[in-house]
Amino acid sequence: MTKPLDGIRVIDLSLGPAGGMATMIMADYGADVIKVEPPGGDPFRAMPHSPVWLRGKRSVIHDLATTEGRAAVHSLASGSDVVVTTLSEAQADECGIGYSSLSATNPGLVYARITGFGPKGPYANYPGYEGLVAAKSGRMKAFGGIPDRSGPAFAAVQVGTHAAAQSALTGVLGALLERDTSGRGQVVETSLLQAMMPYDLAALVRTQLMAKDPNLFLNDPFAQMMTNRMPTLNYHPVQAKDGRWLQLGNLLQHLFDNFLGAADLADIYADPRYEGSPPTWTPEDREAFRDRMLTRMRELTTEEWMKIFVENGGVVATDYRPAEAALDDHDLIDNGHVLEQDHPRLGRLRGVGPLATLEETPAEPGGPSHEAGADQATVATRAVPSLHGSGSTSAPLAGVTVLEFATIIAAPLGVSFLGDLGARVIKVEPVGGDPYRGMGILGIQAARTNQSKESIALDLKTQEAREIVSKLAARTDIVIHNYRPGVPERLGIGYEDCKRVQPSIVYVSVNGYGPKGPGAHRPSTHPIPGAALGGALMQVGKGRPPGFCDTLEEVRAASEKLMRANEANPDPNTSMVVASSALLGLTSARRFGVGQQVFIDMLGANAYANADGFLDYAGKPPRAVPDHDLLGLSATYRLYQAASDTWVFLAVPTDAEFAKFAEMAGAPGLAKDARFSTTSTRKASDEALAGELCSLFATRDADSWESDLAAKGVGCVRADGPLPGDFWATDAHVRENGFVVSVPHLRYGDYLRWGTMVNYSRSPMTPGPACLAGDHTDDILAELGYSGADIKGLRSRGIAWSEPIEAI
Repeated sequence: MTKPLDGIRVIDLSLGPAGGMATMIMADYGADVIKVEPPGGDPFRAMPHSPVWLRGKRSVIHDLATTEGRAAVHSLASGSDVVVTTLSEAQADECGIGYSSLSATNPGLVYARITGFGPKGPYANYPGYEGLVAAKSGRMKAFGGIPDRSGPAFAAVQVGTHAAAQSALTGVLGALLERDTSGRGQVVETSLLQAMMPYDLAALVRTQLMAKDPNLFLNDPFAQMMTNRMPTLNYHPVQAKDGRWLQLGNLLQHLFDNFLGAADLADIYADPRYEGSPPTWTPEDREAFRDRMLTRMRELTTEEWMKIFVENGGVVATDYRPAEAALDDHDLIDNGHVLEQDHPRLGRLRGVGPLATLEETPAEPGGPSHEAGADQATVATRAVPSLHGSGSTSAPLAGVTVLEFATIIAAPLGVSFLGDLGARVIKVEPVGGDPYRGMGILGIQAARTNQSKESIALDLKTQEAREIVSKLAARTDIVIHNYRPGVPERLGIGYEDCKRVQPSIVYVSVNGYGPKGPGAHRPSTHPIPGAALGGALMQVGKGRPPGFCDTLEEVRAASEKLMRANEANPDPNTSMVVASSALLGLTSARRFGVGQQVFIDMLGANAYANADGFLDYAGKPPRAVPDHDLLGLSATYRLYQAASDTWVFLAVPTDAEFAKFAEMAGAPGLAKDARFSTTSTRKASDEALAGELCSLFATRDADSWESDLAAKGVGCVRADGPLPGDFWATDAHVRENGFVVSVPHLRYGDYLRWGTMVNYSRSPMTPGPACLAGDHTDDILAELGYSGADIKGLRSRGIAWSEPIEAI
């Protein structure tokens, strides 16, 4: 069958999993991917999950330090469509394989670059390890409080790698679509630092508004929930009778009511103290109910509770488990998220399957990973691609219209990335708005998810609203929704309804469990994939959560840490997949005239974010889990307390990096010590090395260490600087790279919003502000031909609506 990237050749010059995952997905969907490796192969092949991100590719070895090696890469790139690299611009130019050099013979080349901190600014030359980026951007500081010590905590789930891979994929697809119009290639750039932006869902906006009025959020129930040490009652980890843990995720009131009914707790509503939703209850009443709920959950086993919750159908809950265990989950298996292959060296291998289900142009994953250089004799050069176009420049998704029917975070945030790339995004909201808009004073939560969009608010239960939506669909390229199966059809916005008015429509369905498994009709919220795919168990550290607790106080303490570990990342993890998968569908539509349904689910997306653990083969080492104190993974990749009660994060895992660090830190004897001189001996003497480094770092403060080491290419940064909101708002490096931009907002006035996930060397990027609910209702209706009297009538009958601005 036809695949979206058939005929596209990709030269993968990247090292490691960020570029590796991006190009693996390209290979899954039809691209001919040639991995160019240095002598000895990509050093990250030693990672246990490298067989996943190396699959479907051919491998050649070329030494870029030699004239012959550079000439070979030039020859390959001259006949290719895409190059992906993890070299900085200066490093690539020094090797003679920068964009200016390669595009001289191939002006249609799309050149994608993934770096650690971005192309310029004071951190541009810092090593590109995710741990360094997470520490510097405040992500590790945000996890403080999980371990029983002060200071920042190691960020375990590699969200930056996941988001950077998806951003690179999205960026390349956007550049290829633009190339079809212009006939010209360009540079696409993203970074691990940009990849941290989706995981700040409100702090940047909150920081700015609090600067205007420090008292603004004092009476905000949602803000109080977010800062409360104990989990919300809706999102609570609970221990069952067998000592195992379950995660509840009943965010909205009707879901919480479903849980109360299934758990035989609904009698509380007979008590006037429990009128309304949990955030409105008094603290004393809330804690009394918490004890009752935790006690009740210890009366049945995990299996018994899950049977009740699944049969109920409307309760959001799952069990906590490691990523490897999720390989046996039937929702993941039935929806194609588990790929089994016979590997010539590793035997039977199970890992992540295709990113999304494209019904008409499905993925066809290639064979198992080849050894480095295995295809040296068989890879041939191709002629320079013949391209035709106007030569003009436009935004990557200029002329593309996206119609969104989605709420809360995962799908709406993903759609916003398409708006940032130049698509016109029209969000269709219910009268009253997306429920997420009501979570927090001034709607700041929804500011993140609704950037670069227009909004029209309609009552889709009415025939008039459905006629409006049908007119919009006829002008639309992509529809994205997050309804459960059957709901779009009841509202008249199912695939067949949209296809009837727009045959080439790309129709993207985003839900919790996927359309084919036993959970197809079950609701899901962000803590569910966090528990089910192993991310939360890894983030909480070794030895947590405990086995069966003797007292409710122990349950409370453990649930608090477990919920903090099960942070918001599963939603943005899904958002990244929404954007890239929608563009895979659009690529098929533009290249081959094929409209189709595209299916994405939160479990599958989070399998990708946890791909280093969602993997099994004989002899595979266990997933690297941080220690009980959440310091890190090894002596050379962990947090250390420095002088003046400050903290640094060190990342020097290779022999060369460790030797350079020892020399520049004034302790050259460390690298000469037989216990620490090689990777293997350092691993065997990890505890002893950590002790030596603890003493070393205690001699100076964190700023001094970063100043002397990081700017000179040694991986060491301060880890207890600003929290993410302040970091994004104030950091000079962020400003210099344009990772925040100032935009006007109807309610906030001018404010800084998060920048785009990718940058282009030629295509203009004009990210817009967050829309309010229905603030474009009249304009969109007028565009569809409705008169002023028509619009007034629709509003008077409650069919169309806009929220009040209430500017501050």
